Amino acid sequence: MMLVDRSSKEAFPTMGGSNERTDQASTRDRLVEAARQLFLVKGYEATGVAEILREAGVNSGSLYYFFRSKEALLLAVLETYKRLLAPEVLDPVFAAERDPIARVFGVLEGYRQMLTLTQCRMGCPIGNLALEMSEKSEPVRVGIAENFDGWKRAIEQCLIDAGSRLPQGVNRSSLATFILTVMEGGVMQARAHRSLAPFEESVRLLRDYIDRLMQAAASASAGEGTGASKGELGT
Repeated sequence: MMLVDRSSKEAFPTMGGSNERTDQASTRDRLVEAARQLFLVKGYEATGVAEILREAGVNSGSLYYFFRSKEALLLAVLETYKRLLAPEVLDPVFAAERDPIARVFGVLEGYRQMLTLTQCRMGCPIGNLALEMSEKSEPVRVGIAENFDGWKRAIEQCLIDAGSRLPQGVNRSSLATFILTVMEGGVMQARAHRSLAPFEESVRLLRDYIDRLMQAAASASAGEGTGASKGELGT
């Protein structure tokens, strides 16, 4: 699940080399990247094949050599989002933050920065596609769900890594789903209101909830420690 796209056409392999396989891969990559950019800005339905070809700098024969349809191209875009989740969304945050709870909120901060940079006009691309395409294509719906699942698993692992700082009875998978829902809902409302306030308020309340969970875990741990000490004194 991506934030603001930080890639550019310069990231593609250079065309015109001696290796035909490399040239083909470069053409395919250009098509996927052009579609990714256009779907993000305009949506899937509003993007025409001619626009994708123009943006990628290729002809229609090249498109249909790699993809049998526009939908097949969308599926490749969804696979690209899955592949780029770690390097584009997670790794920059995880490199800066060692604390697992701070990592969760660092990822959410990335979405706030995306809203700020786009004046609350650009949302999560996977969320956008979920709203537009989930009822129109089963393979696309599955690809969207897989992207959400990958994001959720990464957040769930952070919650697992938090260990005893969260209560033992808290289901980490369910909490990760809740965090994903807060993010997507906050982004959607921020776009609708053209304001960061809904997103920031959602994250603030999520942070308060996580803080309360950690306080409860700390209190329970302290109580167990007190009980153990009393038991030792009574023996």
